[in-house]
Amino acid sequence: MKLFLRIFLFLILLSCDDVKVDCCVFPDLREEVIINKGIFTVSYNEVYEQPNWIEYSVSNRPKNVDRGNKDFYLESGVKTSDNDDYYKNEWDKGHLAPAATFSDSEDNLNKTFSFINCAMQIDDLNRGEWAQLEQQVRDWSASLGSIRVRIELVFEAGHEVRTTGVHIPTGFWKNLTYPNGEKECYYFPNAPTNKNWDKYIASCN
Repeated sequence: MKLFLRIFLFLILLSCDDVKVDCCVFPDLREEVIINKGIFTVSYNEVYEQPNWIEYSVSNRPKNVDRGNKDFYLESGVKTSDNDDYYKNEWDKGHLAPAATFSDSEDNLNKTFSFINCAMQIDDLNRGEWAQLEQQVRDWSASLGSIRVRIELVFEAGHEVRTTGVHIPTGFWKNLTYPNGEKECYYFPNAPTNKNWDKYIASCN
């Protein structure tokens, strides 16, 4: 009986992928895992290896530390995207809760570099209009006060799935709630941008 059990376990191990061993480490992938990191809360989709949504507040925190050469790290107990998904392609590791917004302490900055806070975002968008709106929200918070941000990832039918297993978002909603309760929403397709960030404003649903 013990020999049979050992053979059975050995066969299970052989069936696992040599690189990610998803079937052994994560036998039941979850469509939603809620994780509170203190500075942000994220709903993570282990099936898609991307966040569903993330929420945080922008409150004009002082900049006390630099990001330097930090890279994203894997989160214990959560099946996420990883460096292989971003290797030699046009997608950036797009911060959702921005590093620059939480550079008031080394601890907060480090929290933003978790893969649970990372999306497959086209490089032109990540480094362009998306980053510009992030800066604008920081500027607004300096005069208006704390601004709530909710980012929702969109995966339309037929969206791309990479050979590594990661799903590519087709777009991003960025919904702002100001201290007076007013809301403002932006929708960015996950594609190279062709207009200024303020032209992506949309009706809040």
